[in-house]
Amino acid sequence: MPDRKMFWRIIRRLISANRGRLFVILLALGAGAAITAALLNLQVDAKRRLTTEFRAFGPNVVIVPKDSSATVGTLPESSVRSVPVHPSAGEVRVSSALYLIANVSVPSSGQATSAVIAGLNPFAFITVSPKAPSTVVPDSPAPSQPLENVCVLGVRVAHQLNAQQHAELALSAGGRRESCRVASFSQTGGPEDDRIEIPLRAAQRLAGLPGRISAMEFRVPGTPAAIQTYITDLQPRIPEADVRPIRQFTEGEAKIYNRISGILSATVGLVLVLTALCVMAAMTNVAMERRNDVGLMKAIGGATRRVLRLFLAEAAILGLTGGILGAAVGILLSMWLGKAVFGVAARPRLIVYPVAVALTIIVAIAGAFPLRRLAGIRPAAVFRGEA
Repeated sequence: MPDRKMFWRIIRRLISANRGRLFVILLALGAGAAITAALLNLQVDAKRRLTTEFRAFGPNVVIVPKDSSATVGTLPESSVRSVPVHPSAGEVRVSSALYLIANVSVPSSGQATSAVIAGLNPFAFITVSPKAPSTVVPDSPAPSQPLENVCVLGVRVAHQLNAQQHAELALSAGGRRESCRVASFSQTGGPEDDRIEIPLRAAQRLAGLPGRISAMEFRVPGTPAAIQTYITDLQPRIPEADVRPIRQFTEGEAKIYNRISGILSATVGLVLVLTALCVMAAMTNVAMERRNDVGLMKAIGGATRRVLRLFLAEAAILGLTGGILGAAVGILLSMWLGKAVFGVAARPRLIVYPVAVALTIIVAIAGAFPLRRLAGIRPAAVFRGEA
């Protein structure tokens, strides 16, 4: 107990001996911790941000029949019940679709063509503004318009049929007929512009395939690795189908995140190295100033290991103090940077704070390497003024 009290008394004396120089060390450690915490928080938040943004583009996993022939190239609609919709990464959104080719005509004008019919569940409405066709906003059918009797036209099909909104369409395939009224138009720049979307039940009646679907599409949250794990777990549940990721989304997300993560990690490493060099330069001057103190400690019986332990404890305390203060400032800085650069403030991640503090302590201890020179000081040489 007396040794412990003396240990901490000497630590307090060392910290208060040269406040100006120690303040410079503390400032360097705090600045390094702030930048480290800010970049690490942005790096962790970037994974969530990219996942959210890529999910907005549409599904990233699709299930299709293994046999793609015209007679059996469908799946039972009940397969949806085999899909786990609450994985550990978050809730999965599932949609079913049945595709077929049908003849489409506008009875009022006599215009007719063949088009792809997509029966969807859930069936969503979108409205394209006449003044700005690329502007897409959510819409819903009028209360008096049954859901089964409405459809969404792709803009290219609408151009071929010269169909206007609320126009009635006649659909026919294999002797079966359905009719629908145009509720809205779709313009995405993709294959959706060449098809007509109707509710799934109407498509099943038109195709003569009750209770069957062509594909299931998923929006699975999480990283590419988590998505691949979900696909691996899902495949045995539906053995008659192929579970495939949409590579453009999963691989694109992985590449973008790996690049962002690599740049931020390299920057964090550079900042830590520069911080360690600043601390090392300051500690070199501290080691030169404390030669007499170390000589006196060793002259009265202090072991070299115990003397070095004092200075390492001093460096660790400085690293802890600088890390606690700097990491808090860094997380606030990352929120401001996210708001300024991306328009949305980055969420503070609790894991970042202890990691940034721990890295700062390690840098402080590594920067105290010049103090090892004090181990070779001889008390007699110090007292004679030779050291």
